[in-house]
Amino acid sequence: MRTRIIIICLIALAGTEAWAQDYQFTEVKRIEATPVKNQASTGTCWSFATTSFMESELLRRGKGTYDLSEMFIVRQKYINQLEDNYIRRGKGNIGQGSLAHTFKNAFRQAGIVPEEVYNGINYDSDRHDHREMSRYIHAIAEVAVNAKHRSPEYYKLVESLLDTYLGKLPATFTYKGKEYTPKSFAASLELNMDDYIELTSFTHHPYYTKFDIEVPDNWEHQLMYNLPLDELMESVNHALNSGYTVCWDGDVSDKGFTFDKGVATLPEANITPGMRQEGYEDFTTTDDHLMHITGIAKDQNGVTYYITKNSWGTERNTYGGYLNMSESYVRAKTIYVMVHKDAIPRAIRNKLGI
Repeated sequence: MRTRIIIICLIALAGTEAWAQDYQFTEVKRIEATPVKNQASTGTCWSFATTSFMESELLRRGKGTYDLSEMFIVRQKYINQLEDNYIRRGKGNIGQGSLAHTFKNAFRQAGIVPEEVYNGINYDSDRHDHREMSRYIHAIAEVAVNAKHRSPEYYKLVESLLDTYLGKLPATFTYKGKEYTPKSFAASLELNMDDYIELTSFTHHPYYTKFDIEVPDNWEHQLMYNLPLDELMESVNHALNSGYTVCWDGDVSDKGFTFDKGVATLPEANITPGMRQEGYEDFTTTDDHLMHITGIAKDQNGVTYYITKNSWGTERNTYGGYLNMSESYVRAKTIYVMVHKDAIPRAIRNKLGI
C-alpha cells in the first residue's frame, strides 16, 4: 500500500502542471450561491464556507438572497475558544481556525446579523487581517491561565480587544425597514441548526457510529457520523443532484491542488478507504481548508469534478474564485462534509438512525 501511494505522489510531483492545463469543463449541475468573498489574511475559511453554505440554504428554501456576517460568528468563536482554553489550563486551541459546526454553535448562542451591519473590519484596512489581533488574544489568554484567575478586567480586555479590531456588536439594528436583535434576525431566517450534520469516513472507528474527529480545529470535540467511503460519496452526489449544496473540509496541500488553474486533481485511480486512512495517519491528508461545493461538472474525458466556491477572492484564478475538484481528489482528501440531513439518501439515513 505504501509503495503504491509513493508512486502516486511521485507522479503527482511530475505531472501536476499537465493535469491543470487544457481542461474543458461542462456543468452537469449548478446550484445557486452568493458571490465569492475574500477571507484575506485570516484563518477563517470555516466561517466563510459555512456562511456561504447557509446562504445557499436560504436561496434553496426561497428565503431570498442574504449576505450574512462571517465576522459576527468569528467573534463569538473567539470568546468560546478563550473559555475552553482557560478551562483546559491553557491547552486549548485559540488559533484562527475551526470547523463548520462552530457556525452552528455560535449561531445558536448569539444569532447573526447581515454583513452590512457588522463587517468585522474596525482597523485601518480594506480587507480582513487577524494576525495582530490573534497575537493579543494569545497574550490575554496566557496571563489569565498563569494567574489561575479571570478577573473582571480580563473580561473587559477581551471585549475591548474584539471591539477594537472587529467593531462593537449592535444590540439592535434596522434591516430592510425592520428592527431586529441578532437573535431575532437569526430566528427570522428560519434556519434550524439541528438539520445540518457532518459526515466523515475513516476506518479507525466503526461505520455508522459517531466519533470525535481527531484534528486540531475540532476543539469543540463535535461528533461526526462515520460512513464507508462509497456511501460518503453517494451522500455528496445525492445532495448535489437533489439541489442541496455541500460544505467541504479537507486537505489542499497536495501538489494536485492548483487554485490558480482552478483545478484540484489526482491521477485517476481507485482511491480506497485504506489509501485514505494511510494519508490521514501519516499526516499527508490534513485539515487545511473549508470550501463550499455548489455543483458537478465533467471534463472533456468524462471525469467527474465538483464545482467548488472558495473564499480567496475573485482575482486569483480564471474561474472567479471557484475551482473544480476531481472525484479522486475528493475521495482522497476529504476530512468531512456538512449537509442538510434531508439531502442524505434515505437508506443511509436509516443506517445512521437519522
